[in-house]
Amino acid sequence: MAAVRIGTRASALARWQTEYVVALWTEREPGLEAEILDLTSPGDESPDALLEQMEGTGFFTSTLEGALRDGHIDLAVHSYKDLPVVTINELVVAAVPARGAVEDVLCARERWSLAGLPPEARVGTSSLRRAAQLKALRRDLRLSSLRGNVPTRLERVARGELDAVVLALAGLERLGLAQRVTQRFTTSELLPAPAQGALALQVRADDLALRRRLAALDHRPTRVAVEAERALLHRLRGGCSVPVGALARPEGGHLSLEAGVFAPAGDRSVRVRVQGVEPGATGAEAARQLLASGAGEILADLDRLPRVTEEVRP
Repeated sequence: MAAVRIGTRASALARWQTEYVVALWTEREPGLEAEILDLTSPGDESPDALLEQMEGTGFFTSTLEGALRDGHIDLAVHSYKDLPVVTINELVVAAVPARGAVEDVLCARERWSLAGLPPEARVGTSSLRRAAQLKALRRDLRLSSLRGNVPTRLERVARGELDAVVLALAGLERLGLAQRVTQRFTTSELLPAPAQGALALQVRADDLALRRRLAALDHRPTRVAVEAERALLHRLRGGCSVPVGALARPEGGHLSLEAGVFAPAGDRSVRVRVQGVEPGATGAEAARQLLASGAGEILADLDRLPRVTEEVRP
């Protein structure tokens, strides 16, 4: 059997995720032959661009999806939150492994918590969603745009350029850097991004043999939760760069979905909790309730409200 060509971004985190998938797969399919190919995305090639200024989604996935469609690779491993909510007909997510941690965390100098940060502390974040919720918790914070890989972001704190950064716990744990966490936010404090902590194993839709092989890696509770979260995002016509948070949890035969939309200035937010059974319908109902409660006005104002502040220099 020919080796499976697996495409990944070239970052340390993306490589870890891909190697993790290969290890999981090998446990179920001993003798698996896999070739990992590093590919560079437009998002990787634009390290200074703010996520919230990028139009649409797919800036970290389009190269991998193109390589799949062209037959250069057989499988792409994505951070699921980076995948566009509008799917490509020729491609499918064949498996969603068990999810990692969903929470956001603070990594600060002097082991500070958010409450312990000095007045007007300089905090870096790559996410408008995080920035909006941080502003609601601490209006005095000076938020800086933040790009680059996880170690680069942490190094800016170590050098004193920033007082703290806010990152996803899953990435830190996967890179063995969880000891840098100084506060783990509850999901009530910072509602995570839709699909945060989850991976997506994407293949060509007509590759039925590979889809059958990957089915063993699919974790049904994670897939159902993530599908509900992404259905919400799709109904709100959003991508990874809008201030929308969502977290679904399977509870028995039902889903509990908490969702929120947050004004960038931190002065307004709308949150709902919805119970449902089918993921798409649950996400759609959460979106309907958010819009009925004023979320549409927050999203419509995005082009007129301040975004994450410009880079703050020490």
